[in-house]
Amino acid sequence: MENILPEPLTKELRDRLRGVVGDAWVIVDADRLLAYESDGLTAYRRTPRAVVLPRNTDEVSHVLGILSQEAVPVVPRGAGTGLSGGALADGDAVVVGTARMTDLLELDPGNRLARVQPGMINAHLTTAAEPFGLYYAPDPSSQSACSLGGNVAENSGGPHCLKYGVTSRYVTGLKVVTYDGKVVDFGGFGREPGGYDLVGVFVGSEGCFGIATEIEVRLLPKSEAVSTLLAIFDRLGDAGSAVTEIMAEGLMPAALEIIDGPTIRAVEASVFAAGFPTDAAAALVVEFDGIEAGLAADVERAVACCREAGAREVRTADSTEER
Repeated sequence: MENILPEPLTKELRDRLRGVVGDAWVIVDADRLLAYESDGLTAYRRTPRAVVLPRNTDEVSHVLGILSQEAVPVVPRGAGTGLSGGALADGDAVVVGTARMTDLLELDPGNRLARVQPGMINAHLTTAAEPFGLYYAPDPSSQSACSLGGNVAENSGGPHCLKYGVTSRYVTGLKVVTYDGKVVDFGGFGREPGGYDLVGVFVGSEGCFGIATEIEVRLLPKSEAVSTLLAIFDRLGDAGSAVTEIMAEGLMPAALEIIDGPTIRAVEASVFAAGFPTDAAAALVVEFDGIEAGLAADVERAVACCREAGAREVRTADSTEER
């Protein structure tokens, strides 16, 4: 897609924005704007008129208020890992990014809650909660790089959403700045929300209603035991049959993911080679978690399902590293 360069902001508007966030955090140089012309969907590119990087709710409110007064469109941006083009600044829009808003504001192990800024990286929250035996369940494949604000915007999931659900299941409260600069609280923050489910409306809305500047999420206790198996198939359809058999058995894996032959070969040809057989038509990864008692029986039943569906090989991970 052709990248059309937008008209620059006026000096007066640039100065007003810099008065809020500081000179360094209003980006207008063409070379620096290149980093913001796309998200993970790099086939589509749009250079924004400017990028503004506020640090907290107050700065976001002032920035959006100024841009609203000047009728300048706004596109919010998290870590830029999305694959939907949602962070592209089409037309004459300004990008308001959350890259500086990375704080863990509160961790409440007793109530299994955390309050974070939207720029905090997904995996960093689990790292912070780990000493308390807790973790954050939604795990997009980009969790080491994606931000929690972006996860809220996209209602992100991951391999473990089969059992644990997606982001909307874990967000209990939001502080949101609307595009006219108003600050509103939705749900949570230590109280039982009543009335309309405004948190549910906001999560997955892709930034249409405002920018979340604080996010309260539920944490889960870490599982006592985890077991992972890998089944190799000579036909892709057999891997699908194994999935059907596992679910029909009444089993509930934490994760269940098929990798087809072309993907296996691409992985094995890369620096991420994991030892998959390159002649396989498909591989099926199945993970169970829970209490130690009973887990082995679930794994045995899943192995039997895979073999009945035609798996030529079934491996069980013997260590965390192998898993």
